[in-house]
Amino acid sequence: MIELLNAVYWEPWQAILSLDAWTTNLIMAILLLAKMVFGGWVLAKGGRSPLWALILLINGADILALWVYAYVRWPFVDRSGNAEPVQAADNSGN
Repeated sequence: MIELLNAVYWEPWQAILSLDAWTTNLIMAILLLAKMVFGGWVLAKGGRSPLWALILLINGADILALWVYAYVRWPFVDRSGNAEPVQAADNSGN
């Protein structure tokens, strides 16, 4: 497993895996939780279901999913683009 992680992610994983098992699992869980929370938040802001963030758990598919998501239509952004711009109120009293 260490050889696989070194081939994919290089040196930083050696420092994490050299710790005891409990600490290593805690760090990995925090990293996965952060990836899922921020991924779901970005998806929700873009008008998609946050459940699509589960794709981020699949190694390799996460990069492909991010690339695809960058080029698909964003319903929330498209909806706000059709609205007329708001005019600033004239508070000069004239």
